[in-house]
Amino acid sequence: MKDTLKTATLTLNGQTYELPVLSPTAGPDVIDIRKLYAQAGVFTYDPGFTSTASCDSTITFIDGDKGELLHRGYPIDQLAEKSHYLEVCYLLLYGELPTAAQLEDFETRVTRHTMVHEQMQNFFRGFRRDAHPMAIIVGVVGAMSAFYHDSTDINDPWQREVASIRMIAKMPTICAWAYKYSIGQPFVYPRNDLDYASNFLRMCFAVPAEEYEVNPILARAMDRIFTLHADHEQNASTSTVRLASSSGANPFACIAAGIACLWGPAHGGANQACLEMLREIGTVDRIPEYIERAKDKNDPFRLMGFGHRVYKNFDPRAKVMKQSADEVLELLGIEDNPTLQVAKELEKQALSDPYFIEKKLFPNVDFYSGIILEAMGFPTSMFTPIFALSRTVGWISQWKEQLSDPAHKIGRPRQLYLGETRRDYVDIENR
Repeated sequence: MKDTLKTATLTLNGQTYELPVLSPTAGPDVIDIRKLYAQAGVFTYDPGFTSTASCDSTITFIDGDKGELLHRGYPIDQLAEKSHYLEVCYLLLYGELPTAAQLEDFETRVTRHTMVHEQMQNFFRGFRRDAHPMAIIVGVVGAMSAFYHDSTDINDPWQREVASIRMIAKMPTICAWAYKYSIGQPFVYPRNDLDYASNFLRMCFAVPAEEYEVNPILARAMDRIFTLHADHEQNASTSTVRLASSSGANPFACIAAGIACLWGPAHGGANQACLEMLREIGTVDRIPEYIERAKDKNDPFRLMGFGHRVYKNFDPRAKVMKQSADEVLELLGIEDNPTLQVAKELEKQALSDPYFIEKKLFPNVDFYSGIILEAMGFPTSMFTPIFALSRTVGWISQWKEQLSDPAHKIGRPRQLYLGETRRDYVDIENR
């Protein structure tokens, strides 16, 4: 934060209070209300925390009006085009782009930690065969603290580092195995000669009966999906990880909490909801009908994949995702896929409709990511697990940053109480 002498004046019941105003390196100024309750005896009210900065951070910055997403200052479109996921992981974790030697060392450390403890297979096999992969992943990640005791001491910097590498390395294996279990196929072990995205695709789609060759275009598209979802500032799941961490919980418990939050359809399930909406529309000729329904406030139908809680302009991630969608669908020869045709025409009509232009309802990252994942062969039940895999590095980076902040304390939101005031207990015979 920049040094500032600016203040905001609050007048309450004839009393005047001077509140410090903090100036960030980017974004709006922030009124510091940390001493407001002690000075004035009042709280602030902000459901959803949409106007409240819960922490200071140097990791990710979003300018929703400009449609800008920066990781450590680097634009997401540059990272998606010129970098790759593990390099972005290094950037998020350590603050700078790595040298060639640093990147090689980091990639080697991640690659050498991709296997999970053999006894963890028992956790997978303890679930019903029709269990949702997210339910399995939440349970298995939480159980990691029962297997990796040497990396649960949050006060030891080295253990924090080991836990970070383990989580990034093992999440593809855990997600792939959750998928394999859900379809009744044998687990496929990771291979150290493959890159991160290729390894994940092989663990998902290979079978012991035959060789599986990963197509580099699909691997690149998968890597981009990972990169575009790596971190997104203080969203619901990241805030959940930080809140769990504030109590001193071990890293695996914190990440499991974030995964559980991500499971919500309003958060990590948006790309699945978008794909289901496109299937509901079905054919291009029905698009005008659904656009009119979306405009009708009395109709419960909503256009999924358009607009964003933060972005009031085009989602910068959507541009890259659209390019990947074109490449993948051309490779697989399914450009005439009915769902894709609906998606393309829906985007075209919505972007030319004054209603959507006025409300700035532009396609977001979920609009095309679901189409890509389906084209690759993933069922909708795997969309959110892949999101969780991608976001793990963001959660860990935020977790590490919080623990290194000497000013951090346990989270304790306040409330606006609207219930009964004190009343005395009445014996049951007198009620």
